[in-house]
Amino acid sequence: MIDAEGRRKYAEAEELRARGPATLVELPAGIRAWAVSSLDLLKELLRDPRVSKDPRAHWPAWQRGEFRDTWIRSWVDVTNMFSSYGPEHRRLRKLVAPAFTLRRTEALRPRVEEITAGLLDAMAAEPAGAPVDLRSAYAHPLPMLVICELFGIPEEARGEVARLIERIMDTTATPEEAARTAADVQAAFGALVAAKREQPGDDLTSLLVSARDEDGSSLSEAELMDTLLLVVGAGHETTVNLIGNAVHALLTHPEQLRAVLAGEVTWDDVIEETLRWAPSIASLPLRYAVEDIPLPDGTVIGQGDPILATYAAAGRDPGRHGADAGEFDVRREDTEHLAFGHGVHFCLGASLARLEARTALPALFSRFPGLRFAVPPEEIEQVSSFIAHGYASLPVQLRTADAPAPA
Repeated sequence: MIDAEGRRKYAEAEELRARGPATLVELPAGIRAWAVSSLDLLKELLRDPRVSKDPRAHWPAWQRGEFRDTWIRSWVDVTNMFSSYGPEHRRLRKLVAPAFTLRRTEALRPRVEEITAGLLDAMAAEPAGAPVDLRSAYAHPLPMLVICELFGIPEEARGEVARLIERIMDTTATPEEAARTAADVQAAFGALVAAKREQPGDDLTSLLVSARDEDGSSLSEAELMDTLLLVVGAGHETTVNLIGNAVHALLTHPEQLRAVLAGEVTWDDVIEETLRWAPSIASLPLRYAVEDIPLPDGTVIGQGDPILATYAAAGRDPGRHGADAGEFDVRREDTEHLAFGHGVHFCLGASLARLEARTALPALFSRFPGLRFAVPPEEIEQVSSFIAHGYASLPVQLRTADAPAPA
């Protein structure tokens, strides 16, 4: 059974790999799914038209009413492009895709840089030597501010939205907690939609509301709110972990940090290796076999069987990245990963996430080149989730290169 708290992600990956490129596992609440540890096989399945993300059409257990009061509800009981298939997926994705083109993303660069500078100034104003939680002070507010401004989420609602996303990521949720999260999501995003109907703004939520109201056939009310949940959640949570994981990796590999700061390798190298070695999403539920899918080793994923996209395991696949696949190496030549998915469900916000990380990381280490952990690295805990892959907090001390270490 997969650890619901995600404390053994890579140990489990090795155990699964020993059983073959795809093997059945038990997820929390007793959900049986195929976990794929081979990067090449997972890549093939992610682009295979015989693999769906629509539980209503292709997961018999969901159709029978099973698991509806469990943690999986927040992941599959939604009607947006995340949980759709075929023409429905294309229709829903088409409504959001224009907001995340390369041109529109690049246009956000000045604002990303402005937010980054403001956050660094705020951290620099903290008492000298005092520990700072880099996650709450920097890695989280940067992408959160960007996505909230993009979608016109008012300042007073942003804390609740962030809490809801964290609750969705918690795969230890009880049935009561899962039901409460679902109700709170509807209330929060329902209020946002109502506010934009009453007073539209120059933001993407207002545009989606307008599309819904002018042509209801293109977007139902449920699709509207679930689409907002998806883009706001995915638009910040994954970048939070990308920034945090990169900082953690560099501080625990000081010789590689020195190479980066000396210009021997690029920040793009750091970002791509982080995405391979510690992707923000370790495992993503769920996909479903539309028909029987025979695999090269003779295994058959049966029609209706759930499939777990195990990005973390695939990123450290020795079959693709060699015997040192489990090592963080910013000089690695082949950093291919599936951290943003693959195929028709490739993450629309990948360019934005890279832009934010490419801005945040060099700015942080330029301002505080002597940055170091405020506690032993082994005491820093990851978030409680087998889906999300990041740290609950990152206590650091902000130091310039010539600043003496605290006594």
